[in-house]
Amino acid sequence: MQNWVLPALTAIAVAAACGLGFLSHAPNRIVPGRPLPLHAVAGTAMLWVLAILAAGLLVLAFRRPGQRTTLLTGSALLAALILILAAAGTGAAALANPEVPAARTSLGPAFWLILAALALAFIDLAQQAGLSTRARLLLAIAILAPVVGMAALGWFDALSLAREYRARSDVFAAALRQHVFLVASTALVAVSLGVPLGIRATRRPRFRRRLFAVLNIVQTVPSIALFGLMIGPLSSLAEAVPGLKAVGVSGIGTTPALIALICYALLPLVRNTVTGLDAVPAATIDAAQGLGMRRNQILLQVSLPLALPVILAGLRIVIVQTIGLAVVAALIGAGGLGAFVFQGLGQNALDLVLLGVIPTILLALATDAAFSALAANGEPKR
Repeated sequence: MQNWVLPALTAIAVAAACGLGFLSHAPNRIVPGRPLPLHAVAGTAMLWVLAILAAGLLVLAFRRPGQRTTLLTGSALLAALILILAAAGTGAAALANPEVPAARTSLGPAFWLILAALALAFIDLAQQAGLSTRARLLLAIAILAPVVGMAALGWFDALSLAREYRARSDVFAAALRQHVFLVASTALVAVSLGVPLGIRATRRPRFRRRLFAVLNIVQTVPSIALFGLMIGPLSSLAEAVPGLKAVGVSGIGTTPALIALICYALLPLVRNTVTGLDAVPAATIDAAQGLGMRRNQILLQVSLPLALPVILAGLRIVIVQTIGLAVVAALIGAGGLGAFVFQGLGQNALDLVLLGVIPTILLALATDAAFSALAANGEPKR
C-alpha cells in the first residue's frame, strides 16, 4: 500500500527549505531580521546529505511496509532532524559577531515548517508500523536524546532563544515551578470536587441536569473573560475581610487564577465520571448485590475501579487543558510560563515568546505521553 503522507510532508519540507528563511538575523531586537535560506546557512555537504535523505524518504514511502522499511524510514527521519538542528546551530554560530552583542539570530519559518513536517512524519511512521505505547515512548526518547545532547554541548548557544534563556535562567526556573504548581493544584482540587459531584450526579438525575447546565455555561465563557470576572469580586472580598488578604486572597494573582482554572476543569472530570459509572454493566451491580455488598461497598470496590479508565481520561484532558490555560493566567499576575509570552509580545521579541511557548508544549506532550503509558499498563494482557 502506498503511503502518500510521507511524500506530502517531504514536499512541504523541501518547499519550505527552498522558498522561506531558515534563520533570521537582525542587528538588534527591534529591527526586523534578514531572512537567510537553508542553502545560505548549511554547507554544501550537508545540503547534499539532506537531498539524499529526502530522495530516500520518497523511495521508502512506496516500498512494501515492513520492519526493515520502518527502521530505514525512522533512521532517515532522525538523521534529517539532527542535520536540520546542526544547520541551525552552526549557522547561528557563524553569524555571531562579538563586536555586535545586540545582534539576534532567530529560527525562521522554514525551520519550524521542516520541524513540524518531521514531527508529523514520525507520528505517521508510528501509526503505520502499529507501534505499541512503550515503543512510541522509546521512539520519543530516541528523538529527544540527540537534541538534548546537542544542547548540552552548546550547539545552540548562538541562537537568540538560547541567549534569552541564559539571561533569564533563574526567572525561568521560578516561572516553571509556578506553572507546575498552578496545574497540580488545579488537578488536585478538581479531582476532589469533580469525582464526588459526578457520583452524586449519577445517583440523582435532577441534580445531574442542573449541574451540567451550570458547568456548560462556565465552559462557554472565554478564559480571558473569566479571569477578568474574578478580579472585582475577590478584590471586594479581600477588602471586606482583612484576614483573606493576609493569606494571599486578592483580585489578581494566584487565587483568582486557581478559581478560574478549577471552574474550567470540573466539566471534563464530572462528565467522564458520570460516563464511566453509567457504563458499569447492570449485571455486575446485581452480582455484587447478590454477594451482600452494601451500596458504598459496590461504589468503592466495583463501580469506581471499573470506571477508573474513563475518569483518568477526563483527568488527562483536564491537565493538558490547564497547562495551556495557565499561560493566559499570567495576564492577572498569576505568573508561570505565560509571563514570558506576554512580555515577549509587549517587547516584540519572538524568542522571548518561544521561551514560554516551547516548555508549555513540552509539558503538555509529556503529560499526554505519561497518561498513554499509564493506560497501556492498565490494559489487560490478551
